[in-house]
Amino acid sequence: EVQLQAFGGGLVQPGGYLRLSCAASGFSLDYYTITWFRQAPGKEREGIICIQMRGDTVYYTNPVKGRFTVSRDNAKNTVYLQMNSLKPEDTAVYSCAARNYICSGDYWGMNYRGKGTQVTVSS
Repeated sequence: EVQLQAFGGGLVQPGGYLRLSCAASGFSLDYYTITWFRQAPGKEREGIICIQMRGDTVYYTNPVKGRFTVSRDNAKNTVYLQMNSLKPEDTAVYSCAARNYICSGDYWGMNYRGKGTQVTVSS
């Protein structure tokens, strides 16, 4: 069974950090780009960052530049989203999606879409 699951969310204070994981099962991430999305309450889902098959990063939203980074460990079939200097406006459900082509911020253009994990930034 093909599955993609984001986990690692939680409650963190402003200025803090979290590392989210996106784990795949039933297929190999070696041949997929992974895009992270987030959806804040009352807002549309947005693509925020993507990692290419070779490891290059593509940003889709300026507010996370310099604070969020993405990496992949193909041996573990997992992609990570490191989020530093978190702000209350980063509060959202974060999810990951896989595409067997170059990076894209189009959620419905993905081959596989995983369930999300809640990130809450609050004091």
